[in-house]
Amino acid sequence: MAANARKLVGMAAGAFGISWLVRAAWGIPSAIGASTSAIAPTATGATTYRKGQFHNTEPSSQLTGSGLDLLYQLVTQRDTGRPPGQIPVETPVVPEQAADLAVTWYGHASCLVEVDGYRVLADPVWSERVSPSPLVGPARLHPVPTPLEALPPLDAVLISHDHYDHLDRDTIDTLVRTQRAVFIVPIGIGAHLRQWSVPPQRIVELDWGSSVSLSELEREHDDGTDLVITCSEARHFSGRGLVRNTTLWASWSIAGPTRRVYFGGDTGYTKAFAEAGARLGPFDLTLLPIGAYDRHWPDVHMNPEEAVRAHADLCVGDPGYGLLVPIHWATFNLAFHGWSEPVRRLVAAAQEAGTAVAVPKPGQRIDPIGLPPRDTWWEDVRE
Repeated sequence: MAANARKLVGMAAGAFGISWLVRAAWGIPSAIGASTSAIAPTATGATTYRKGQFHNTEPSSQLTGSGLDLLYQLVTQRDTGRPPGQIPVETPVVPEQAADLAVTWYGHASCLVEVDGYRVLADPVWSERVSPSPLVGPARLHPVPTPLEALPPLDAVLISHDHYDHLDRDTIDTLVRTQRAVFIVPIGIGAHLRQWSVPPQRIVELDWGSSVSLSELEREHDDGTDLVITCSEARHFSGRGLVRNTTLWASWSIAGPTRRVYFGGDTGYTKAFAEAGARLGPFDLTLLPIGAYDRHWPDVHMNPEEAVRAHADLCVGDPGYGLLVPIHWATFNLAFHGWSEPVRRLVAAAQEAGTAVAVPKPGQRIDPIGLPPRDTWWEDVRE
């Protein structure tokens, strides 16, 4: 009897394990997106595309140092980036009309930018995990502040690159169903979108230095204003599977008649910031990544002090011009630094440089014209 019981328990455990593996693997091929062969025809001829891959213009290593050292960090410090308490989340305020300049931060790099009456959603990720698997991979540290269906009508959706924490299939599916906005993406990412049944007429792919105006896409406002979106150089990499750099990565300039916003996406520090500032700036608002940095990948992720330096570059050498709002932190545990370390370092560096910073809670809308008093809410995230 005991042997039969053990056998039944073993069979049940085996069935559970198989069921879990099936659920963990469910949808992975589709979530990965387009194949290399589907991407290549679009990528061929792009500025930095050679031998089947895109390249940074500055020497850049995706990983430096010892693999054993990195493995030790992974084993001993993997929970360092978890918050000690509950992260406060606000229900987003949605004005009837988009402002001349405002941003709502939904967490990580997901932002709703308002520029001269337009609304642009950048790097939207609403899924529970940033992974091709629904059960494996970095999970949210706080809930999404609002359902995707609650977003106001959008004029455009921007994607910086194809990593899972910036491009999410389920989010794209919902936006296709609930919005009419065009998707403006770096070269190659259009293949992923087409694979996911995004209508081709809603996809615009750009190379570094190329621009598109919404009036060209028949999205001109009734008041005659226009919005110009420029694909700007970033220093990063791409890849959703085993093959790297088959699609381009980028930052974005969002320029209306009176206001300019720079969305950094995910990037290491680069001379391209100063070049963008000179050609497209100065920027009234910069949205720059400050988290997920580490000594093992210094070329492709900025640290907080570099973000302050980048803001000055984008404002044509004037660190006191405009407003810096940090992104790419607080929502997913993707590195080995403490959860609040990025924002603490940012605030200290910005104060020393004379740069104005606003740090919204997830879901909070920031209007640079009527900034609230400085709120150090991250200091209250405790057990």
